[in-house]
Amino acid sequence: MTVQTAAFDRAGQLRDEPGIIQTLRASSDALVIVVREGRVRIENGGLLTVSPSEVADDAQWGLLGHRSDDRVLLLAAVGPERDAIDAAPAETWLGLRDTGGMLDAENTELLVTAVSLASWLRDARFCQKCGSETELRQGGWSRRCEACAHEIFPRTDPAVIVAVESPDGERLLLGANANWRGRMYSCFAGFVEAGESLETTVHREIEEEAGVHLDEVRYISSQPWPYPRSLMVGFRATASDEHSARPDGEEIIDVRWFTRDEIRSAMNGDGPVGLPGPASIARALIENWCDQREAGAPSETREGK
Repeated sequence: MTVQTAAFDRAGQLRDEPGIIQTLRASSDALVIVVREGRVRIENGGLLTVSPSEVADDAQWGLLGHRSDDRVLLLAAVGPERDAIDAAPAETWLGLRDTGGMLDAENTELLVTAVSLASWLRDARFCQKCGSETELRQGGWSRRCEACAHEIFPRTDPAVIVAVESPDGERLLLGANANWRGRMYSCFAGFVEAGESLETTVHREIEEEAGVHLDEVRYISSQPWPYPRSLMVGFRATASDEHSARPDGEEIIDVRWFTRDEIRSAMNGDGPVGLPGPASIARALIENWCDQREAGAPSETREGK
């Protein structure tokens, strides 16, 4: 498995410097990525940045880090109200699903980080224990309640997403979520519950959603997914009995086994069904299976039933 490194420097050493956000906001060298309702400005294939002086005063601020050209990047999370920044054409405000594969690795990681942190900055302004307003710390990466001293940090919710193959490795099981009304088929996914391991969640989710028991689970890769703050942990699994597959009838309304030829046709837009977009780990897992005929692909962690 390829080891992925960070595409930009998060500059963790700067976060504890007193007044770092105020200092950088006053700097002529700092750039700002503005996030509004989970979207950012995109221009010329990259994230549009502005100067701190162009951002509304009521924004919530965070330190993102250093860009590859060493410029310091700040985050400004703004509300839905329209101001000078918000007056840009609507089509230039895009989210991760909209950008697809148009952004390079650095801009994609910046987009995901900015959207995730912005959501937390605007949603966690009050203490979960006593309800008092909190104070931003660590360059926007923590909050502290001055009333009860409770500390709050951005949370990440782990979820598994699984590509299930047939025992002979020649077909892939995909499901149609009720929200998609049968227009798209994808891998099976679900959040990790309290007290569960990732592997336990994989077995539970596949049995609940598709009625399938698994003989083998193999870790493939992961992807941060800012809707609102998930970490999608991707697996490939082998079904013990392909004939037991059935939808749960609530969240999943249909399940189907697909051959590689059918998957390739769908990836080309020729049917028989729609597939997830190129920005998602679901699409990457499907492509990974389609491109690797052998069952023991570059997996990396194996776990028995």
